Amino acid sequence: MVDLLSQYEKIQGEVDQAIQNVVRSSAYINGPEVKSFQADLEAYLGVKHVIPCANGTDALQIAMMGLDLKPGDEVITATFTYVATAEVIALLGLKPVLVDVNEDTFDLNPDQVRAAITERTKAIVPVHLFGQCANMDAIMDIAKEHNLFVVEDTAQAIGADYTFNDGSQASAGCMGDIGTTSFFPSKNLGCYGDGGAIFTNNDELAKKMRIISNHGQTVRYYHDMIGVNSRLDSMQAAILRCKLPHLNDYISARQAAADYYDQAFKNVPELKVPARNSNSSHVFHQYTLVLSDDIDRNALVEYLKTKDIPAMIYYPVALHMQKAYKDERYSDGDFPVTERLVSRVFSLPMHTELETNQLELITSEVINFINNQRS
Repeated sequence: MVDLLSQYEKIQGEVDQAIQNVVRSSAYINGPEVKSFQADLEAYLGVKHVIPCANGTDALQIAMMGLDLKPGDEVITATFTYVATAEVIALLGLKPVLVDVNEDTFDLNPDQVRAAITERTKAIVPVHLFGQCANMDAIMDIAKEHNLFVVEDTAQAIGADYTFNDGSQASAGCMGDIGTTSFFPSKNLGCYGDGGAIFTNNDELAKKMRIISNHGQTVRYYHDMIGVNSRLDSMQAAILRCKLPHLNDYISARQAAADYYDQAFKNVPELKVPARNSNSSHVFHQYTLVLSDDIDRNALVEYLKTKDIPAMIYYPVALHMQKAYKDERYSDGDFPVTERLVSRVFSLPMHTELETNQLELITSEVINFINNQRS
């Protein structure tokens, strides 16, 4: 699904030198590379504050802690997403309120968000799933109308841009009160271990979240609030500094691969290619198709495996059907779009190193399987 080795080999000299510099400095925690990467990412995103942390899940948790939400407060998010989005809400004693997504773009359905708001609702977490932004015009309007916080989950969409209906633009993760991302190795901007970051234009929130991420202290051994230990180490920051200048090229390579897939599948009625949100660029963290009901998805995945072609299902079980998140409020049929998607979506290889011959092989084998199923 990804080819991190080939990507590394193209920038090997830069990365190796950066790692050696950290080793020679011995500044492994909160060293100068972390501060430099923070500044570089702030400039790239056009945001006032970047708070690096240990991983994307911590980023979401620190964001929630920074908002001073109380146990029982409700936070609305999508049921079609990775578990981390709801996990941190539940861990903090908050109440995840799950809503359905749009069938075409897989993002949070604003009408469903509006219908889910109660007097206990305090925040909305739009997930910029698979690489494009949710409908932030509608979400920000709803948040303003009901005085709600917006925390963007940008783990899959760093580098995407959103154009509001009034013509203004912003980077994914920089529109709400807080944005969060992950630098897991397979992400569009990934390190060689774990890492994450939080974004905000709010000075007070930034100050608070920096304190929370460092054991709740500003002066060592003096703890002003309950915090966590969540730091991006210097080695990962140095690697990310090397990769950040290449991010736009990485995005272009992914978009070119997506265009190839789109063209190859455009006349295959059993395949629905990813829709593009007209207000957002798409950085294609995943290339996710929806398969028609008459094609056996599991058989397709197994067939591709015999051809040494990986395929993944993101995500096979919706959050409201997960054992850990089952709730008497929800039952089968409550989320018809998500419940269909989890049974019909599959994702093909998507990374920066895909070559034409690989794309030809992947697409031809998918089409070959579908043609055989037709007959």
